[in-house]
Amino acid sequence: MTTIPTLPRAGRPARTAAPARGARRESRAVNVILFVVLAVFAIAMVAPLVWMFTTAIKTKAEVFALPPVLWPAQPQWDTFVRMWNEAPILSGFRNSFIVASTVTIVGSATSAIAAFALAKLRLPGKNAIFLGLLTGLMVPYPTIMIPQFVMFSRLHWVDTLLPLIVPLLFGNIIMIFFIRQYLETVPDSLIEAAKIDGASYLTIFGRMIVPMIRPAIAAQFILWFMTIWNDYLAPILYLNSPGKQTLQVVIANLNVEYATQRDYPLIMAASFVALLPILVVFLVFQRQIIESVALTGTKG
Repeated sequence: MTTIPTLPRAGRPARTAAPARGARRESRAVNVILFVVLAVFAIAMVAPLVWMFTTAIKTKAEVFALPPVLWPAQPQWDTFVRMWNEAPILSGFRNSFIVASTVTIVGSATSAIAAFALAKLRLPGKNAIFLGLLTGLMVPYPTIMIPQFVMFSRLHWVDTLLPLIVPLLFGNIIMIFFIRQYLETVPDSLIEAAKIDGASYLTIFGRMIVPMIRPAIAAQFILWFMTIWNDYLAPILYLNSPGKQTLQVVIANLNVEYATQRDYPLIMAASFVALLPILVVFLVFQRQIIESVALTGTKG
């Protein structure tokens, strides 16, 4: 007598497929909600930049019109041309670029070397040195502002770019802390193996450490560049001549000079142009920023 094999009931797979379809629908709904929330926040972040640009190409009457004019009837593109002729924008660009590029390039190198020394070298009292650096972060800048100004005035550095460049060439405490914490994840056995093979510390740093910490250096470089580029307090303390002022001071002077004339399109045009280098740098190197943030959350 032939036995007929028993087959699973047709309804049994349906019970496992139903939760899967429900999970997919729930996941799709969550993705839609997240997309809507992120889109709202993105619009809120971009809206001031768009308003700045549209204000730059409006007439003075359209700037103060009620209800607000979203887009001018006849865009005043000549505002961007007039900006270069009526204010020292070009010299401000040059001075800001000199200060930001010099400080960030040299300072990033010295910060990386200091972080490597504090993390991997056997230095006497290196923990105390590191704690001393962190303590320096707790000192507000206004407390040292006057003594620092007196010191630089005696060196005849006032109204030059040197007070903005020289103190920062020796590193950034936040950058040293960030890279040092990142280097704590690098095994000491790699350093010891390279030393046994006869490599010097500079060779180890240049050929082994730098490729490993390149994302961290790139991210901190970008953030530091943005900070120096947007700095206003230190330049306004030390720079007096219009030809030696940085871009932020030039824009602030425009605000004082032209706000009384209600020439806000000119002020917004200068502000928008000053924003472009930061925007370009961030868009080009945003991958390094995200990668460095992700890597700092990993161990081993």
